[in-house]
Formats: sequence, structure tokens, C-alpha cells
Amino acid sequence: MFRSTDRQTDPAAATASLAAEAALLEGRLSLLREAIDSVDARIDAVSETLRRLQRPATGPTDGKTPEATEERKSGAGPDRSQRGRA
Repeated sequence: MFRSTDRQTDPAAATASLAAEAALLEGRLSLLREAIDSVDARIDAVSETLRRLQRPATGPTDGKTPEATEERKSGAGPDRSQRGRA
């Protein structure tokens, strides 16, 4: 960069100007980081909502209670194959 001989810059003034600009840029950087954190939190919330919506229904669709379904899966509870036999 060429300097004009009639425009001599004061090193102290240049330093102060650069320091002020750096402070301004640091402030903007801080705001951008906060905005990114906010967007990340919103992405996490939407992702969790989508995961919950995509999960298959955990309840039975045949009208039986979840407890009865769990008993049948685990083998616990009364043996229904013997019902009605004397």
C-alpha cells in the first residue's frame, strides 16, 4: 500500500483505532456465538420432538392394557391357555 507523504499517521492514533475496532469485532463475535448457541438449542429441541414423533406407539392396538401385554411377553401372569378347562 502506498502512503501519501502528506498523510502521516500517528502510531498512537492508529493503535487506538485498531483497538477500538478489535473491541467492536469482539462484541460482534460474542453476539454471534450467543446466536449460534440459541440456534443449537432450538435444533436440539426440534430434533428431540421429531424423535418422539417418530417412535412407534408403545401401547397395544388390540384394546388390551399394557400390563397384560407385558405379562404375555414376559411369561408372567396366569396361563391363559388353560382358561375354561375343568
